[in-house]
Amino acid sequence: MNFICIIPSRYGSTRFPGKPLADIFGKTMIQRVYEQARKIFDYVLVATDDIRISKEVENFGGLVIMTSENHNSGTDRCKEALNKFEEKSGKKFDITINIQGDEPFIKPEQLIMLKNCFNDSDTQIATLIKKISSQAEYLNPNKPKVIFNKNNEAIYFSRAGIPYIREKTFEQAKKENTFYKHIGVYAYKSEILRKLTELEQSGLELTEKLEQNRWVENGFKIKVAITEYESLSVDTPEDLDKIIKLTKNFVDFV
Repeated sequence: MNFICIIPSRYGSTRFPGKPLADIFGKTMIQRVYEQARKIFDYVLVATDDIRISKEVENFGGLVIMTSENHNSGTDRCKEALNKFEEKSGKKFDITINIQGDEPFIKPEQLIMLKNCFNDSDTQIATLIKKISSQAEYLNPNKPKVIFNKNNEAIYFSRAGIPYIREKTFEQAKKENTFYKHIGVYAYKSEILRKLTELEQSGLELTEKLEQNRWVENGFKIKVAITEYESLSVDTPEDLDKIIKLTKNFVDFV
């Protein structure tokens, strides 16, 4: 199977404008994400609509594709970049990996887990999940939760705590159940990626503001793999400050 990793990257984040160009121990965030991906994948591509990000990627020797400003999601941006790069390079890719541009601390082991999901030829989409360790995480709407079936296929994603705990405390319930949060990296068969971008937004997606519910609602199967590594995505300048204060060296994280 031929893999390509695409990193959708926007400059205009509401909570952290210019985030991809933020400095992390002497390198920009987008370079850090790119270098982590290159440890596993031969083909890594940044997909952006901003010339400042494009120039930065070119400066550190990375591959970049300019995409439309009108995309509603990283998935749509990935599809456009995939089509353009395949046409430009003459290569075809069976599997597309989508790493968000705010995941500079993603572990190579996590990317290998995503790749390995496609050892099962029935896998259409794959993503990562992690056990929830505290009630604060369980209740945090910014950390989407997921439930899945016995085939490790996602049933539903929610910003609410699911499954709902009835007549017990979180600590009591945790002794009998395991709760999981979603880690927002994806892999798709490239033919499935193209189909996903043709779907209209669904009611569950709009209610939860979680794109992956559109896929589930339309009958696509999302394989989940359980990672032990904590997600250290960067949503705000405060997030980045907290992470940097934990160490004096990027390699301590990765």
